[in-house]
Amino acid sequence: MLGVVRKQTFKVLQKNLPAVYKYNEVVSSRLGGAAPVIWNLFKDILCKMEGMATNNDTNITRVLFCGPYFPSSHIYTKEYLQNYPFIQVDDVPLADVPEVIANYHLCVVKSMQLNSNVISRAKQMKLIMQYGVGLEGVDIDAATNSGIKVARIPGDVTGNAASCAEMAIYLMLGLLRKQNEMQIAVKQKKLGEPIGETLLGKTVYIMGFGNIGVHLAKRLRPFGVKIIATKRSWASHNEVSSQSNALPVENGIIDDLVDEKGIHEDSHKFASKADIVVCCLILNKETVGIVNRSFISSMKEGSLLVNIARGGILDYEAVAHYLECGHLGGLGIDVAWTEPFNPDDPILKFNNVIITPHVAGVTEHSYRSMAKVVGDVARQLHAGTPLTGIEFVN
Repeated sequence: MLGVVRKQTFKVLQKNLPAVYKYNEVVSSRLGGAAPVIWNLFKDILCKMEGMATNNDTNITRVLFCGPYFPSSHIYTKEYLQNYPFIQVDDVPLADVPEVIANYHLCVVKSMQLNSNVISRAKQMKLIMQYGVGLEGVDIDAATNSGIKVARIPGDVTGNAASCAEMAIYLMLGLLRKQNEMQIAVKQKKLGEPIGETLLGKTVYIMGFGNIGVHLAKRLRPFGVKIIATKRSWASHNEVSSQSNALPVENGIIDDLVDEKGIHEDSHKFASKADIVVCCLILNKETVGIVNRSFISSMKEGSLLVNIARGGILDYEAVAHYLECGHLGGLGIDVAWTEPFNPDDPILKFNNVIITPHVAGVTEHSYRSMAKVVGDVARQLHAGTPLTGIEFVN
């Protein structure tokens, strides 16, 4: 009789796990240090009632983070899920992923190339997602054929887009004020040099006007710049924002943010008008190497190039050539052709080059927010409820 009561009680608790978890969060906020003790006792009771000790694989939803980089993504997600005993979060070296992926239900790819061979081994996989936006490393067709959903985390709702926009401005200001030369002047005990430039009155070309582009335009407006931008289709902006749970941007607001709008076919014309070009494009087969010799030669002599999107958008040889001849006035990139960036790369010999280690979206706010999204999705997978907070691409 007692066993029947325990099973019935467990079924009620299991059915209402989201409410139980929410209750635990409220209790934690009110009881402080005592809450984890109470929760751990409750967790043990739950586990024992169904014979689910934490070392038992039964009824555990397993989350796989792939690769050695961006460590805070795994750490913050694990912290967020520390009070949820039925979700296991692991960070696995790239070389081991093909051997272990069959054991996982949710895969967070980070910077890994997830090809058809690896995906074919993911027999229990329900969802592949990026800790951010870019999914160029995932074979989406292979995932679709295997019945696996693929998704990204919309940057607008987590602060990722805002963080990337801020990094773009950081790189722009660093180039305009000659950051590297200022450091040299400090070491040489000089004052009043180098003489820099200001954003005031500049024309900034935002190449790719998605969530990051919108946030960048909003932040640039107070600097007194002229903003021009290209996008595949302006008519689709509201539709895309709605589908991705992003903050909707009405056409009237866009008109206030952008002084001149164009489509991708206008990119060379827009580049010829700009003092600064900022790449905010998603990397795909259409945008690989799009900033090539033809594009850069159409830019104003002495203009600046900033990339906070993906390294593959820039043609390395073209960029190096136009830096060497002085046509490019400066280069600021948070993403590189090969990552991690080679510290011996010849491009670093130029004082007008600023490179950061792919940290545009890596802020406390955005990473904590994205950890919550991943954690909530894992909980929803476990409960069998609809997945929210993500944008599916298949």
